[in-house]
Amino acid sequence: MSEPTVLESGAASGMSGWAYDAPLTWAQVCEDPTLDGLPYRIELDRYGRLLMSPVSTRHSRLQGRVARLLEDSLGGEAFPECAIKTSEGIRSPDVVWMSEAFATSIEDGAIALSRAPEICVEVQSPSNPWAEMEEKVTLYLAKGAHEVWICEPDGRMRFFGHEGERETSELMEDAPSRVTL
Repeated sequence: MSEPTVLESGAASGMSGWAYDAPLTWAQVCEDPTLDGLPYRIELDRYGRLLMSPVSTRHSRLQGRVARLLEDSLGGEAFPECAIKTSEGIRSPDVVWMSEAFATSIEDGAIALSRAPEICVEVQSPSNPWAEMEEKVTLYLAKGAHEVWICEPDGRMRFFGHEGERETSELMEDAPSRVTL
């Protein structure tokens, strides 16, 4: 997989249908029909630029497996690509898990969460440098996540809390050390 593509907003982007002269907002991204159905994970950096990363089938399968493990073990809601407002722009963890209490606290019509759900999971692609994963761990914890999980390309799981890396999850007793397909 290649590095994420950063597209400038406005005419400089070269994409038809875009007429933004200022940085994009997440609402504009969500409403833009030219972005529907793209085979990319889309995020927005703090400057209002789109970040687009291609997603492989293996990546998607790992996302699904982790989401099912979370719901089966913890109940609540687990789902992919939940937009979260961070200090670095909109980030969308590959999977989030939230308790029923958290889920009911979300405002109707919210297009991005102002605080992170209890567990945020990133599935690391071979093209993602570890520094990028560390940045995402920091961003999600700063926005209120209790834990951040990293699923490495080979399925090995790593768990992080505010104190740093943990041996296992404190929120899910039977968290796997590896996710297999």
